[in-house]
Amino acid sequence: MEKPDWEITATTVYCEAVGDEVTLMVRADGACKCTGSQKYAAIVKKTRSKNKKNRACNEVDCPTLNQYRDRLLKGQTSGSD
Repeated sequence: MEKPDWEITATTVYCEAVGDEVTLMVRADGACKCTGSQKYAAIVKKTRSKNKKNRACNEVDCPTLNQYRDRLLKGQTSGSD
């Protein structure tokens, strides 16, 4: 795989799992993370407000994060989509 012409990229999306907007970040080496996992990892049903969802984030198995990363990195290897 050739090295991408970028160091890091990010996008903000609405995440159903946490019920809030999160930022997905992908580094050129394929490492990725999500601000939702950082922000909501410690929250375990602390609030029972009508406006709050049961927030549960699993960054390791997050399909949204994995699809975003794969789409970015695939574009680097295929040449054209």
